[in-house]
Amino acid sequence: MIKILVVEDDIKLNKLVRTVLAQNGYDADMALDGDSALDMFGEKHYDLIISDIMMPVTDGYALAKKIREINANIPILFMTAVDDLDAKKKGFSLGIDDYMVKPIDTDELILRIGAIMRRSQIVSERKLTVGDTTLVYDSLTAQTPEGDIELPQKEFYILYKLLSYPGTIFTRSQLMEEFWGADSESAERTVDVHITRIRDKFKSSEDFEIVTIRGLGYKAVKKRR
Repeated sequence: MIKILVVEDDIKLNKLVRTVLAQNGYDADMALDGDSALDMFGEKHYDLIISDIMMPVTDGYALAKKIREINANIPILFMTAVDDLDAKKKGFSLGIDDYMVKPIDTDELILRIGAIMRRSQIVSERKLTVGDTTLVYDSLTAQTPEGDIELPQKEFYILYKLLSYPGTIFTRSQLMEEFWGADSESAERTVDVHITRIRDKFKSSEDFEIVTIRGLGYKAVKKRR
């Protein structure tokens, strides 16, 4: 399922957009400001960001800039009351993919999301490539020069998460909360077990390695050739 982060400080509008998204088969989370959105973006995998511009703390422009520093490919759609050419120029110069002016026509919003997803090929492919290794999200499979490796669900999701943000450290508690849930009774040692299994499956990989950060967690590191 496509996962979308809606960043909007108007709670009623945020809830309305998320309801419309859910009715059209999307899974959406809510953030009320840019700082919260960045925290959530660092903890979960998202396929699209829908953001207002005028927000407290970190506005939409700053949010788009920081997201682009982390991920050059994730689509960003601005949904804002700011309706002037300079604002649009600034947004697109920061790397956003689309711009909608409030009040929002929800039918048009869904059409635009579908177009963005097609352009980014997320709907049809949902793939992540690192060197000669390609992770295929919908089949939980890693395509490698040595052949395809089918992974258990949680192992795949952890690996996909780490490789989506190479060099970024994810703590055990972050991985536990995202993939097992905040109320899980499993110990953080469970994460270590899954990492060990992932390493075993990709021990001959020339594309990446999973590095332990003592006392914190793990990060994926791309290998140079």
